[in-house]
Amino acid sequence: MNIYPLLKPLLFQLDAEQAHDLTLQSLRRAEKLGLLALAAGRLPAQPTQVMGLTFSNPVGLAAGLDKNAAVIDGMAALGFGFIEVGTVTPRPQPGNPKPRLFRLPEAQAIINRFGFNNLGVDQLIQNVKASKFKGTLGINIGKNFDTPNELAAEDYLICMRKVYAYASYITVNISSPNTKNLRALQEKEALAQLLATLKKEQAILSQVHGKYVPLALKIAPDLTPEQVQEIAGLLMQHRIDSVIATNTTLARDAVQGLPHAEETGGLSGAPVKTGSTRVIQTLATSLQGSLPIIGVGGILNGEDAKEKMAAGASLVQLYSGLIYKGPQLIKDCRKALL
Repeated sequence: MNIYPLLKPLLFQLDAEQAHDLTLQSLRRAEKLGLLALAAGRLPAQPTQVMGLTFSNPVGLAAGLDKNAAVIDGMAALGFGFIEVGTVTPRPQPGNPKPRLFRLPEAQAIINRFGFNNLGVDQLIQNVKASKFKGTLGINIGKNFDTPNELAAEDYLICMRKVYAYASYITVNISSPNTKNLRALQEKEALAQLLATLKKEQAILSQVHGKYVPLALKIAPDLTPEQVQEIAGLLMQHRIDSVIATNTTLARDAVQGLPHAEETGGLSGAPVKTGSTRVIQTLATSLQGSLPIIGVGGILNGEDAKEKMAAGASLVQLYSGLIYKGPQLIKDCRKALL
């Protein structure tokens, strides 16, 4: 039974961040009461092998919705094939001042400038340990806002060492537009250095823990084809296990003139779909199957999910589409990908 169309008008009357927090609280309660299995419905399993891992189906939750891994079990009960939590930083941080989350319903879009607000990596680990989830869990790591870029690798290493034992895969987020200068880490020299450092640490940690945890890199949609090709070359050179395309966009062409369109931050939802798919296509051509692509950005129906797969993605992730379509979107995407 799909009750989201009834709840959505009520949620959209609230401030966007208030509605976000209330939804997560409600999800946690509903999961504890066993009410979410009804929402997920019954669909055949769609095991998918990517990065040497088995995903129960190819539709996952993108990072950013459950930053502190507080509602893993609730999200899993909705029918996701995998969950990605974070972005988490070494130290807790409040993020940018409120308001920092804006809906653009006419464009089925969202602008956020959260700025990696989270309770820190130690709290995230406590939450992961407290969850019952046994499926594929991605943990998305970032740097603290006051860590200069030349010391960024140390922040990623701190997080990587702490989450390694609990993650199915680890995502390195260098593409949020809401942490000052973070995207500069996508530039060739800085990225090559960061990837080499993380790959070396992965080898050490795999020995220590007796398991290999794949590394994924999350990139922006605002890169030129040449920059995407350059990044693809570095991913292959450093044997990174996957790439997630894409994060939010700074472009505003698709929402010009709409209320909140001029707010600073990353734009997600329907307007980022084309740019995200274009990056996936460029990556697919450059990588030639040497590592998998996880497609995210502007998926609002099953056809959008199919489009990402046709462009070259092996898995897809949802975020903003859930705000506009509710949990039914998970089911629609899974059906489309059967």
